[in-house]
Amino acid sequence: MTESPEYIPQTTVKPTLADLLTIEPSASIFYSYARELALSSILSDTSAKLTIFVPTNKAVMGLSRKPHQDPEPTVEIELSEEQFYDKSKKNVQAWVSAHIVAECPLTLDSNPHKTLLEGKSIWFTPIPKNNGQGPEWSRVTFEHGVKIIGKKEGLNGDLYLIDGTVLTH
Repeated sequence: MTESPEYIPQTTVKPTLADLLTIEPSASIFYSYARELALSSILSDTSAKLTIFVPTNKAVMGLSRKPHQDPEPTVEIELSEEQFYDKSKKNVQAWVSAHIVAECPLTLDSNPHKTLLEGKSIWFTPIPKNNGQGPEWSRVTFEHGVKIIGKKEGLNGDLYLIDGTVLTH
């Protein structure tokens, strides 16, 4: 009688970015938009090295123009349901892509970092009067004064919770 090898389940030390988004209650709106675009697959890809800046639900709800809407109000024209859906999906794709950088770890400095949104980069500005206290992410802002309020490390990248959103235009 031959003995079969003992079963050892494969485990990882860290969750993926998709796992982190699943369990982060303050990021559910952003993650629902990402899942709608099937971006959850790249957020689960363990070979990817990404940095994502995730607006809190409060930041998304505070937007005057929601991610599916055009960034600037336009003259209303009649759109078919299909045209409206396509336009909304394109807007959401741009908005989510503007929050993802395809590099990790990311240096939070004044050098531009390209996001997945074509032609969009972000860079960081030190917060005056901070005196170098706290983690690096707590000492910078980006875009129009957006602050990073938390960081989680995943198997395939870093997730930063932010108190605002990245502009798409």
